[in-house]
Amino acid sequence: MDVRFPIGELQVPEKVTAESLHGWLKEIESYVSKLRETVNSLSDEELSKTYREGSWTVRQLVHHIADSQLNMYQRLKLALTDENPTVPAFDEEKWAVQPDTELPIESSIKMLEGLNERIVSLGHRLTEEQLERTFTHQVNGEVTVAKKIAKLAWHEEHHLAHIKIALSN
Repeated sequence: MDVRFPIGELQVPEKVTAESLHGWLKEIESYVSKLRETVNSLSDEELSKTYREGSWTVRQLVHHIADSQLNMYQRLKLALTDENPTVPAFDEEKWAVQPDTELPIESSIKMLEGLNERIVSLGHRLTEEQLERTFTHQVNGEVTVAKKIAKLAWHEEHHLAHIKIALSN
């Protein structure tokens, strides 16, 4: 297994079906409880573990997941409200070392609860036309709403796997 991609790389079907969409939304909906179950009773020492040499700590990963979901949610909303907006990249490495990442992880878990609730509510009401709407990422190019929802689900599970690897080290 490649610890950089413990659940594999993101795979999005060319044609997104309602079944795929509902599966991703179900993953997003259940994610916070899985994350909480994994990290709730961790000590400072455990929160400082890494999944590989030079990687983020468990604490940084939890905060990163919230930061990333926030950015992806904003991109999703922009794609639904603007005509193919261009969205900036965010420097994940610099975000990961800002002072707010020293807060207890519960602050980011609460943030994720609200974001994921909003994402799931929105996702269940999207039309086929809305799933095809796009935004242009400053670095990665054009992305559809459907692909963004797939990434929202994948990204959380990807980092939960990193957390579990770190805790097993």
